[in-house]
Amino acid sequence: MNYGYIRPLYNDENCKEQLEKLEEQCDFIYKELHGTPKKRIELEKMLMNLNKNDTIIVERMFVLADTTRHLLELLKLCEKDEVNIKFLNEGLDSKGVFSLSLHEMVEKITKFQTDIVKQSTMIGIANAKAQGKPIGRPKKSNDQINQAIAMYHSGKYTLIDIKNETGISKSTLYRYLENEDLMGK
Repeated sequence: MNYGYIRPLYNDENCKEQLEKLEEQCDFIYKELHGTPKKRIELEKMLMNLNKNDTIIVERMFVLADTTRHLLELLKLCEKDEVNIKFLNEGLDSKGVFSLSLHEMVEKITKFQTDIVKQSTMIGIANAKAQGKPIGRPKKSNDQINQAIAMYHSGKYTLIDIKNETGISKSTLYRYLENEDLMGK
């Protein structure tokens, strides 16, 4: 049997893309209701229902595992149970013979790690928003910005003096000065 596994991801919240890639190849598809690493009920169900020579098909490594350690554990488990795993985007098959260069393999692992970071960031942002917490860096007050710009235009202060006095960094000051120039002040 070919089993698909999908879950909501940072760039496919409704699993639409994953489903399109898997539905014709799979006899049954397990769909998680959430994208967090905890309590992956459908993954556990799928793992419990696997038999020798079954195949798990996922769109990419990150759909199946949340960390490299988790991926390794799943690969070992499936190897022990004689179950194959296919990662479509990476073009990898756990029973296949690999002819990848080191560069190609590192690229695939790097993409996997990038997906991990993106997913956890999106979950963190969503949780913060749900709790009413502000997202991103706190904005500098207009008084601080105006003081920094005035100090800069006076020509009497160094950038270090401006930063120490106002808390406005060089890059932030230059960004505001650039905006000032664009607005014709």
